Amino acid sequence: MGKYEKLLLKITGGKADANIDFEELRNLLKHLGFEERIKGSHHIFRKESVAEKINIQQDGSKAKPYQVKQARNVIVKNKLGG
Repeated sequence: MGKYEKLLLKITGGKADANIDFEELRNLLKHLGFEERIKGSHHIFRKESVAEKINIQQDGSKAKPYQVKQARNVIVKNKLGG
């Protein structure tokens, strides 16, 4: 199992929202085919086949927990990552 699969399982499990590394989440979203746009501290991810956009911000070295939850909802709803 690769690093993206492990991170995807960690995120979809929903028990570690406060412990997801920002850069790892950012790289996972890029790996899933999202395009990134940066505006200030906001990293906004869009994908053509997905109606919702994902907005994440850094909180130290981690991603903000409520934004990890929002990203999880988009990933699960659109059945991304297998």
